[in-house]
Amino acid sequence: MARNNYIFTSESVSEGHPDKVCDRISDAVLDAFLAEEPEARVACETFATTNRVVIGGEVGLSDQDKLHEYMGRIDEIARACIKDIGYEQDKFHHETVEITNLLHEQSAHIAQGVDASGDKDEGAGDQGIMFGYATTETDALMPAPIQYSHAILRRLAEVRKSGAEPTLGPDAKSQLSVVYENGTPVGVSSIVLSTQHLDETMSSADVRAVVEPYIRETLPQGWISDATAWHVNPTGKFVIGGPDGDAGLTGRKIIVDTYGGAAPHGGGAFSGKDPTKVDRSAAYAARYLAKNVVAAGLAERCTIQLSYAIGVSEPLSIYCDNHGTGEVEPAKIENAIRQVMSLTPRGIREKLQLNRPIYQRTAAYGHFGRAPEADGGFSWERTDLVEDLKSAL
Repeated sequence: MARNNYIFTSESVSEGHPDKVCDRISDAVLDAFLAEEPEARVACETFATTNRVVIGGEVGLSDQDKLHEYMGRIDEIARACIKDIGYEQDKFHHETVEITNLLHEQSAHIAQGVDASGDKDEGAGDQGIMFGYATTETDALMPAPIQYSHAILRRLAEVRKSGAEPTLGPDAKSQLSVVYENGTPVGVSSIVLSTQHLDETMSSADVRAVVEPYIRETLPQGWISDATAWHVNPTGKFVIGGPDGDAGLTGRKIIVDTYGGAAPHGGGAFSGKDPTKVDRSAAYAARYLAKNVVAAGLAERCTIQLSYAIGVSEPLSIYCDNHGTGEVEPAKIENAIRQVMSLTPRGIREKLQLNRPIYQRTAAYGHFGRAPEADGGFSWERTDLVEDLKSAL
C-alpha cells in the first residue's frame, strides 16, 4: 500500500554548476551540427576544470567539408556558452580558458548497426532501458520537489543576469524537502540553497537576505511556515564556483535532469547525444506517453518503461505502472500505446520532431516539466495524444 504522509526531497543545480557547464557545451555542439544537417550524428562529452575545457566524442555529417568546418567552430561554441552562463573568474573566464577539441568522426561500425538500409529500418543507437513519469501533484504533471527546486534556481538566474542581484554568481544548488499529506504536497520542512556570491564580505545571513524573497515568491502560498528550516550557504562563503572550484563532466546530473528521484531512471544521460540515441529520444518519448496518460485522466501517477537493443528498431518491451491510481488496467494502456505511437527511433523523432537544434536549452533546470515551445523545443511536454489514447482503449 502506498504511503500517504511523508517527506520527500529532491535537488537541482544551476546552469553554472560544473557538470551543467559541461552539459551546456555538449548540447551546444549538438545544436550546431543539427542546424547544419538534421540527420547529423553527435555523441559529445565535455570535461571542465580550472582554466581548462576538454571536448571529445564522435560526430558525423554527410558532407565531409562541412564536418571539418564545424570542427573548427568548437572553440567558439564553448566560449559562447561559458560567457552566457556568466563566468569571468580569474581561473575560469570565457576569454582565457584553454579549450581542447578531441572530437572525431563517428565509428563506421556503430553507424552500420544503426542506419537504415534496403528493407531494414533504422535501429536503436544502443541497448538500454528508459523511464518516463508523470503525476498530478503539479500543473506541469511533475513531482513537486524537483519542479520547485528547478524553479528557485531559474528565478535566481533571472535576477542575476538582469542585474537586479549583481552579487550572485553562476554556481548554485537548491534542495527542497516537501511534506506530503494524504499524498498531496502541502509544504516544505526544509530549504537548502547554496549559491556562489561575488562579494567576498558576504556572510550566510547576507546571502539569505538576498535569496529569501525570491524563494518565497517561487514556492506556493503557505508552503513556508515558522517550522521550515533554512540552510543558506551552510558552509559559509562560496566565492570560487564552477569548474574552478570543482571539476565538471557531461551527464553526471541524470536525476536532476529527470524526476529528482521520484521515479526510476534507466541510467543513460541525455546531453550531447543526438536523437538517434534512445538514451535521449526514448526517455523523452516515455515522458510524453506518461504525461498523456495522466492528462487523459487514466491515472493520477504513471510510469512508462521502454527497452531497446542496438540495431533493432522496435522496442523490446513497453511497461506501464499506474501505481494503483487508475481504473484502466496497465496492460490495456500498454496496448493503447502501441496503437497510437511508433516507438522506433525514427518514429519517435518524427512524432516529436527531434531533429532540430533545440537541445542547448534543456541543459539546465530539467528536461521535463517545461512548456512546449513554438520552434519544437520540449515537444515531449505536449498533451496532444490524449484523445488518441482514449480512443485506443
